[in-house]
Amino acid sequence: MAQNPVLRGFNADPSFCRVGEDYYIATSTFEWYPGVQIHHSRDLVNWRLVSRPLNRAALLDMRGNPDSCGIWAPCLSYADGRFWLVYTDVKRLDGAFKDAPNYITTCETIDGVWTDPWYVNASGFDPSLFHDADGSKWFLNMRWNHRGKGTGVNAAHDSFDGIELQQWSPERGVFGPKHDIYAGTSLGLTEAPHLFRRNGWYYLTVAEGGTGYDHAVTMARSRNIEGPYETHPQGHLITARFAPDNPIQRMGHGQYVEGHDGRHWHSFLCGRPVLDPSGKPFCATGRETGLAEVVWREDWLWLKEGGQVPPTTLPLDSPQIRSTPVTRDFTGPDLPPEFQWLRTPHPERLFTMTGTRLRLTGRQSIGSWFEQCLIARRQEETAYRAGAVFDADPPSWQQAVGLTTYYNRHKFHAALITREGDARVVSLLSCLGDWPGEKLSFHGHFACPEGQVFLEVQVEGASQQFFLNGAAIGPELDASVISDEGGRGEHASFTGAFVGMFAQDLTGLGWQSEVIRFDYADMI
Repeated sequence: MAQNPVLRGFNADPSFCRVGEDYYIATSTFEWYPGVQIHHSRDLVNWRLVSRPLNRAALLDMRGNPDSCGIWAPCLSYADGRFWLVYTDVKRLDGAFKDAPNYITTCETIDGVWTDPWYVNASGFDPSLFHDADGSKWFLNMRWNHRGKGTGVNAAHDSFDGIELQQWSPERGVFGPKHDIYAGTSLGLTEAPHLFRRNGWYYLTVAEGGTGYDHAVTMARSRNIEGPYETHPQGHLITARFAPDNPIQRMGHGQYVEGHDGRHWHSFLCGRPVLDPSGKPFCATGRETGLAEVVWREDWLWLKEGGQVPPTTLPLDSPQIRSTPVTRDFTGPDLPPEFQWLRTPHPERLFTMTGTRLRLTGRQSIGSWFEQCLIARRQEETAYRAGAVFDADPPSWQQAVGLTTYYNRHKFHAALITREGDARVVSLLSCLGDWPGEKLSFHGHFACPEGQVFLEVQVEGASQQFFLNGAAIGPELDASVISDEGGRGEHASFTGAFVGMFAQDLTGLGWQSEVIRFDYADMI
C-alpha cells in the first residue's frame, strides 16, 4: 500500500485543493526561493512538483529575512476559473513582534505567470481565502498579539489571539466589519485557519499546539460564517500527541477536500522521528505532508479508522513510485527543479547555466541573511548519499566552494575547497546549533589534489561523513544538528534539511567556480 507521508522531505503546512480530478498541495518554503511549492496528483499517491509561483521580486523579496521566516503556510484555492494563492512573508521571528504582511496572487493555470500581488493586511500570519456560494470572498488569519501575558483571548498562549474574518475583494481589499470567530481550545497556539461549507454548516479547521510534538488539527462549526463556532466533540480531528510510539509524529496543520469520487480526505503536516545517540528524537527530513481518509458522521468529520492518529498507509491502490538515484549534469538551460536558493529574487547574481556546467558566483558568507550562493535540494529520507564534482581554484582562504548539509546559519556542516597559503585544501567546518553567535567548529584541512574534485557526503540517521575523491575525510559528524530539534529546538526553527553546493567570496568581488555534476540517492 501507499505510505505516508506522501510528500517526503520538508513540505510543511499543506494546503489541499481539488479541481475536477486534479489534486494540488501547496506547502511552505520559508526563506527558500522561489516561494511556495505546488505539487499535483491524480491518484493522491504520486505527486509531481509543478510550480513555485513566487518567482520574481514583485511577488517576493526575502533579503534580510531571518531564518525560518519568509513564506509561512500558503493557502491555495480555485474559484472563478482561476487559482488563488494567499501567502505571508514573515519579516521577524524573535521578540514580541512578527511583522507579517499578507498577500494574494492569482493565475488561470497552476504553472503560469501569477499576477502581481494584492496587499491585504499584516495583523497576523497563516492567512486563507474562502469563496462562499454567493460569490463573496472572505479573508481569514490568526491575529498576533504582542502585549504579553493576560492580554489575549486564549490564556493558553496569549500571542495567538484567535482567528479573525473579514470580507475581501480585489477591488476593495478587506472591507466591512471584522469578526473574531474562534479563540481556539486549551491547547493554544491557534493558527492556520481554513473554512469550507457543507450541508448548511460552515466548518473551520485550525492548527494548534505549535510546530512540535503537541501539534494538532482542531475543527469547529457554525451555522453562520461570523460564528459562534463550536469545537468538534473530540476536540482535535488529527493529532499524535497522545501516541508517543507512533512512527509518524507532529501531526497537525492541514485542509479538507472532497474527492472527485465521493471519498473525503484531509491533509496534515507530520514528521518521522529517529533517535540520536542519546535517545532524543529528531526529524531528519523536517516537516512533511501526509493524507488521511475521513468520513462524515452527524455533520462532523472523523478519521475513517477512528481515533485521532491517521494510519501510516493509505487505502489507495495506485503503486507508489519511490525516488530513484538522480544525476544532474547541468547541461540544460535551467536549474533542475529540485534545487532552490535562499531569499533573493535575483538568482543571476548567484549562478548561471553555461550549457555544460553550473557556474557559481561566490557571494556572502554561509551565515548571511541577504545574498549567499547556496544551491541545494531537500533531504527526503533518513539516509542518503550526495556528491558533486567541482572545478575550482580559489586564490585565497577568503574564497571557497564545496558541499554542505544545511538547515540554517547556525546548523550546518560543510566541506569547502579553499586555500591555505600556497596549498589547495578541503576544509571541514560546522556550526553545531550555537545561538546566538553562530560559533564555528573546525575539523581540519585535507590536501586537495589538482584538477576536478569530487566531494561527497553520506548521512545515516544521526551520523554523517564527508568524502574527498572517494576517501573519507575528517571525523564522523552529528547529523541530528541538521533538524528542527537541533540547536534552539523545534519551536525556534521549522524548515528542513538540505544538501547542496555553496560558494563564498568574502572579498565581495564575485569569484567564480563551476560544478560539473551533482548526484543524490536515498539509501532506504
